[in-house]
Amino acid sequence: MRMVRCFVVIACVLAAVPAFASNLVTGNGYGFAVVAPAQGAVTKFYARPYSFERAEPGKPLSEGVPTANFVKEIGWGVPGTEGAGAEYVQDSHVIRARSRGGEGLVFMPFGLGRTALVVGWEAGAAETRPGGLRVEWNRPVASRRLLWVQGGEVEVLRFEGIREALLLIPIGGKAAGGDGNSLGGSRAWALISLEKNEDAAAAAREFARWRAGLGVHALAQREIAELERWRVQPAVHFTGEPERHLWRQSEVMLRIAQCREPNRPGRNGNGLIVASLPDGLWFTPWVRDMAYAVVALAQMGHQAEARAGLMAYFNAQPTGKMRAETAGADYQVSVVRYYGDGEEEPFFTEEGATNIEFDDWGLVLWALGEYERKYQDADLLKAASYRGTVYASARDFVVKPLVANTEPQGAAGGRIVAADTSIWEEHQKDQKHFAWSTALAIVGLKGFAEMAAQIGDVAGRDAVLGHVKALETGFVDAFVRDGKLHGTREKGEKNDIDGALLAIEDFGVVTDPALLRDTVERMELLKVASGGYRRVRSNYTDPAIFEYWYERQEFVFVDFSLAEVQWRLGRDDEAAAILKRIEEKAAADHNLLPEMYVSLPCQLFPGKVGDPTGALPMVGYGAGEFVLHLLKRESLR
Repeated sequence: MRMVRCFVVIACVLAAVPAFASNLVTGNGYGFAVVAPAQGAVTKFYARPYSFERAEPGKPLSEGVPTANFVKEIGWGVPGTEGAGAEYVQDSHVIRARSRGGEGLVFMPFGLGRTALVVGWEAGAAETRPGGLRVEWNRPVASRRLLWVQGGEVEVLRFEGIREALLLIPIGGKAAGGDGNSLGGSRAWALISLEKNEDAAAAAREFARWRAGLGVHALAQREIAELERWRVQPAVHFTGEPERHLWRQSEVMLRIAQCREPNRPGRNGNGLIVASLPDGLWFTPWVRDMAYAVVALAQMGHQAEARAGLMAYFNAQPTGKMRAETAGADYQVSVVRYYGDGEEEPFFTEEGATNIEFDDWGLVLWALGEYERKYQDADLLKAASYRGTVYASARDFVVKPLVANTEPQGAAGGRIVAADTSIWEEHQKDQKHFAWSTALAIVGLKGFAEMAAQIGDVAGRDAVLGHVKALETGFVDAFVRDGKLHGTREKGEKNDIDGALLAIEDFGVVTDPALLRDTVERMELLKVASGGYRRVRSNYTDPAIFEYWYERQEFVFVDFSLAEVQWRLGRDDEAAAILKRIEEKAAADHNLLPEMYVSLPCQLFPGKVGDPTGALPMVGYGAGEFVLHLLKRESLR
């Protein structure tokens, strides 16, 4: 789904290599920590729940200011890979890690409203050294300060090149002092990121209240129990335990991917959801992926989280940066993604160019409409947001700019969405008229028409339905040719058959059984060696370009989309086979869903054919899509 230019020649690696095992992530909406099973150790601890926290001054086309990472490794015992491993405990975000030195627990607690990491370990029989955890910080320590808080000693570290300080609280034992290994005095610790040094005492007291005198094992058990109370009863009939476990783990991935930082002046990211979890390449809030995550949360029954996600779209600021590319129309929803602070980031290709994705606007209207269809939450539509009430903002700064960026198509009054980069984020210089963007405009505007009726705006509903009719007419004229559905109005092999067409059909924009069957049959043109399907027939010919390899891998989103169309066609066995394959692969990899599977092994996407690859794990286009697929399957039974 993403495009990044790589200016080095990528050598294809055809020899088999060991199967890839995903790193595990824990998070609490304030930050993330990563555990590498291959090392049985914590390898990252991020101060915030996204990869780039804000724009980089003077560099509008940079990726932004990276979020601080405090650690290179926190482990137990002698370094090494012998006996190393890790797994989630009871489908939660609590991670059990092990090495030849012993076994540890790692998690970020939801009951503490801070970037806080709890780690603790028990020595194995082979571990005879005294002391606590082994740590290697990501940056040199610039200063250390000891404090006495509530009868115990804590330590505050500052690092070179990191704005935030790090508070270290021993859970039993004593704080270390000045030996270069500040986790040496205890086998259990809390690490808490601080924006200001003066926050240390308050944070230590908050932690003490949350801890309530418990040890790490008891804290982990309490965390899991609280998570179980948060879960909702699944509204699906699982085919077996593997499917149930994948549902439960996906539910957790959706939760930990959502930012819980409170909004305040200069930071407006509360509720945003990252596209993947670290160290997946896309752990940043993407409009499109987030829409799938929001709808999945809503349809599961997690109303509060879905509502927060929707409010994030309407509170994010500043947006509307690309008005020169949007027919002069101001808009609220980003045309690509966001920095962690809520500012629009209309760029990510590292090519010195921006992207314009009009489908984002349709997707947000779809997500809002799906939420309202389930909950009839009039208070949300009336809620104050950055540009007025949510309803007024959606009407004036999503619907109006979307309509303003349509153009005539055919002789019967039809219209289609203007050329953009759309779902697969083509380069701006290669923008086209995509069937996906027009289809999502139809879906989103229909959802808004229902909301207009709900709120009593009859004139607004009628006007929007008029636009829908014109888009439906234009869609057929532009994208249905010779009895086939095409990905773009422009002719060309790359998008002639396009994996996005399956999702369009699943949205119900196309209902003609002949078109559905033809699209499914032509998907054989996208089938790859790993057994699934890629997104398009790539026309890149230079192996030095990232997309040359990227577009030749199997896309899990396309696999799910094909299964959903198969369900609609009554081809239950074919649909079930696709899903079973995905579930089996996930079960072998901690019940995590990747962006892709390897179909053409290479330096960028190494491993055996069929191994998970790309961004790992995916959230909206992974956990969210899986949840939505099972709910759709249930509705079609």
